[in-house]
Amino acid sequence: MKIVKIEGLTKKFKDVIAVDNASLSIEEGEIYGLLGPNGAGKSTIINILCGLLTMDKGKIEILGKGIESSSTYIKQNIGVVPQEIAIYEDLTAYENVKFFASLYGLKGSELKEKVEEALEFVGLLDKKKQYPKSFSGGMKRRLNIACSIAHRPKLIIMDEPTVGIDPQSRNHILQSVKKLNLLGCTIIYTTHYMEEVEAICGNIAIMDHGKVIAQGTVEELKSIVTDVNYVEITVEDVEVLNIEQVKAIPGVVQIEVQDEKIKIESKKDVTNLDKIILYFTSNNISIKNIESKNPDLESVFLTLTGRKLRD
Repeated sequence: MKIVKIEGLTKKFKDVIAVDNASLSIEEGEIYGLLGPNGAGKSTIINILCGLLTMDKGKIEILGKGIESSSTYIKQNIGVVPQEIAIYEDLTAYENVKFFASLYGLKGSELKEKVEEALEFVGLLDKKKQYPKSFSGGMKRRLNIACSIAHRPKLIIMDEPTVGIDPQSRNHILQSVKKLNLLGCTIIYTTHYMEEVEAICGNIAIMDHGKVIAQGTVEELKSIVTDVNYVEITVEDVEVLNIEQVKAIPGVVQIEVQDEKIKIESKKDVTNLDKIILYFTSNNISIKNIESKNPDLESVFLTLTGRKLRD
């Protein structure tokens, strides 16, 4: 069953086209990654799916029902974890989850049971009487998730749920996402961390300038850049590197410098490693290590959009 089916979605804000004829298909039981730099159109699509915005053109079905004719049913079966933390500092953790769960019609003993289950799921049951103002950023993010899942939604939309938190909290949230998926939830996941996508997502859509420019599994997307080779060179002193001179070497397409590592992308049909090494040696740039690299998802994104995910 297709949990989400989007066909020809278009949304404009005055003269700006935020989403341009986008189509997506998300199967039941998926963790679906939605990637794109800022301004790509991801948030607009999420806001339309949640009923916060209306589309100008297109067709959307969620849980087998049209978004315009069954908005109440759809809203009752969706959980949204927003990028901005949406909790009340003057309510306890328990009271926060109880408030949001009650908005979905939960009452009495069922409400109490579901609230405690949600808090236990995110590892905050022992903190249920505490106020969020005493929580770390990661704990607030986990409480944010608990508020979104207590009503047991069939579809959960997570908009950058790990932004700005410590590695331990990030790992806890990623494990929670996997558990939710095993429990039968379909999840739409957006993030600026490519390693998260590779770790948890099955299918992925890459957006840029309002358009869906590529879709598929991680391996399918990596196959897009099979016409290039990558070599990573670690040097003693990167400061003396002249990037423009390296770019002028025949076959070189792109260069990325990070600390002492220089990642060079070249056309696959051009043999130029000898010329690249000659540049370094003739300019007295000491090479510590050379490693051939297979394309990763970051490389795919850079190839398709011309920029990094976090730009």
